[in-house]
Amino acid sequence: MNGENPALDPENRVVGVGPWQGEWPTGEHWDPELLRDGDRRNVADQYRYWRMDAIIAALDSRRHAFHVAVENWEHDFNIGSVVRTANAFLAREVHIIGRRRWNRRGAMVTDRYQHVRHHASVAEFMEWARSEGLAVLAIDNVPGSQLIEMFDLPERCVLVFGQEGPGVSEELVAEADAVLAIEQFGSTRSINAGAAAAVTMHAWIRRHVFEQRPAPSSEVTKGAGA
Repeated sequence: MNGENPALDPENRVVGVGPWQGEWPTGEHWDPELLRDGDRRNVADQYRYWRMDAIIAALDSRRHAFHVAVENWEHDFNIGSVVRTANAFLAREVHIIGRRRWNRRGAMVTDRYQHVRHHASVAEFMEWARSEGLAVLAIDNVPGSQLIEMFDLPERCVLVFGQEGPGVSEELVAEADAVLAIEQFGSTRSINAGAAAAVTMHAWIRRHVFEQRPAPSSEVTKGAGA
C-alpha cells in the first residue's frame, strides 16, 4: 500500500461512476440500469450511463476511413491489443484473417464497441478489400519495404499486420499494394505486433486528422542505428 496516498492503492481505486445523483436525464440513449446502479465500464466520460447500442451508433457516425487487419493462423495473443487500439483510434473495422477464434483478453471488452469481421483466407480478404476500393498496406520489415515515416498513407486503406514472429504471410505481401516498415534504431530485429499496430494507426491519424504530411527524404536525417 502507498503510505503517502491511500487513494493510489489499487484496492482503494474506484472505477467509473456511481448511481446518477438527482433527477434522471431523458433520452433514449440513457440506460436505466446504469443510471440506477452506476457505470463501471471502461468508456470515455462522454458515454457514461449510455446504452451500449447508443455508444456504437455514436461511434459509427464518425468512424475514420481506415481499416485494420490481422492474420491469425496461430491464435496470436496480440490481436486483443490491436482491437483495443483500433477502438481508441476509431478504425472503421477490424478484420481477422485465418482462424475465426482469437484471444479477446487484451481487448479489454472494447471489441463490444468495435466492428470485427472474419475472413477465412487471404484470397477472401483481398476480394473484399478490392470490392471496397481500399488500398492494402502490409506492415512488415521485409526486404523491399518502404519506410512508413516517408510514405503518404492513403485515406481509404487497410493496414495489415502479421503474427508475432512470422510477420505478414508471403501470400499477403505479394498481394499488397505496398509493404511498409517502421524505422528502428536499436539492436532488436522487430517490435511487438501490438506496438507496431499502434504506431501505424497513429501515423494514419497524424496524416488524415492532423494533416501532417511526411517530410521529403532530403529533409530527413536517419539515425545512427538505421
